[in-house]
Amino acid sequence: MERPRYEGGGYQVLSEKEISQIHETSIRVLDKVGFEINNQPALELLENSGARVDYDLKRVYLSRELISRCIKQAPSEFVFYGRQEGKDITIGGKRVHFGTGGLALNVLDLDRNKRKGTIRDIADLARLADRLEHLDFYIIPVYPHDINIDSVNINSKYQALLNTGKPVMGGIFSKQGLEDMIKIASIIAGGLADLQRRPFIGFISSITSPLKISSDQAEYIMEVARYGLPLATATAPAAGATAPVTLAGTLVQQNAEALMGIILTQLVNPGTPVLYSAVPLTMDMQTMSFLMGSIESGLMNAAIAQMAHYYRLPCYITVGTTDSKLPDAQAAHESASTAMLAALAGGNFIHEAFGMLDGAMTVSYAQYVIDNDIVGSCLRTLRGIEINPDTLAYEIIAKVGPGGNYLSEEHTVRYMRTESYLPRASDRQPYQRWIDAGSKDSWKRAEEVAAQLLAEPSTEIVPATVDSEIRAQFSGLVTAE
Repeated sequence: MERPRYEGGGYQVLSEKEISQIHETSIRVLDKVGFEINNQPALELLENSGARVDYDLKRVYLSRELISRCIKQAPSEFVFYGRQEGKDITIGGKRVHFGTGGLALNVLDLDRNKRKGTIRDIADLARLADRLEHLDFYIIPVYPHDINIDSVNINSKYQALLNTGKPVMGGIFSKQGLEDMIKIASIIAGGLADLQRRPFIGFISSITSPLKISSDQAEYIMEVARYGLPLATATAPAAGATAPVTLAGTLVQQNAEALMGIILTQLVNPGTPVLYSAVPLTMDMQTMSFLMGSIESGLMNAAIAQMAHYYRLPCYITVGTTDSKLPDAQAAHESASTAMLAALAGGNFIHEAFGMLDGAMTVSYAQYVIDNDIVGSCLRTLRGIEINPDTLAYEIIAKVGPGGNYLSEEHTVRYMRTESYLPRASDRQPYQRWIDAGSKDSWKRAEEVAAQLLAEPSTEIVPATVDSEIRAQFSGLVTAE
């Protein structure tokens, strides 16, 4: 079944003039302040493409013409493929997709134990993600502490591919790990050319705020671009710490950093499907804590979606994460308010929208279900109100007339399942029935839903013969026990 298409863009936190001001200031930053890139091949590539390079400072300065040319070479949209029917997503325009992310260190499990993440969690959360109807893509959400760092790349991403048919993305820990994962994905696809034609796996590199790309991250960006696979070049400026304290100033710096990722990928391989990527943060100036659930973060992400639309680039933004430590009222209102802003603004690839607590330090199974309800509400909002002769319902109003009721009418039956959104973990029954049913709060109900979904039989996503072929070639792969 084809996934419904949801589009945002109605909410615009920035005016056209303000978008232009951010753009022009970012161009000045890239031209006059420059960007530090500690990678000789990247500097040489940029210089050969027309940039000014100071090799002593490892700093590159970009002209308006070079920036504009690279933006135009980047695709305005691309298809990120699933490996099961109905799980492809088209990223770009004002289409809205929500998914996971975070690479948390800890897990809050269904027994309410907070512990270190494991490879089993990556597999189980992938299975849970596969069963949540409003979740479109799976970015590795937790670091597996029980896996040797040399094989984290292939084990985490392979367990994701084994357990969800939705598009998969994850960070890069080493060049060898990147190469191995591309080989594994190529085997699953039937060959590298088939993977490049219908990519179902993508990668995340990092740009360091302010205005810097490390040697290894530059290498990762260039390597993924050579293969032409989907890439996010995530930049995480923190207002007041690694970016100006003003939201406008942070947006200027973030925009320059996101554009640098676009520029480098397009110089390596024009047409590489790259996301205009951002993870903006704020700081609590009283505690010096980085905040991901603040409403200011939500505002910046909405603005970032507008900037991506301005450049006609697909965007990767970050909302739904809460700074609360538990799936409580704070978690709900922070997740809901920032997710709704991003959806209404038309964010394309909205990650970390499921399960993230404690500023993305902890991932919660129950919060996955609660966030699925929140995202469902966002999508129902985007769907709006359908107006046509049948929904205007004049005939049924005339038939029922004054003093009647609509409960037994066929019109009611026809629309009752589609007109109103039904969350999984919400309780809408009368008070006494709620008492009789055990007085369960949303956290408890979400745990029960998650347990039920995880108990469902799994389907074979990677055929056993292909799995055997892969394991024969990569001895470091483990089984998620």
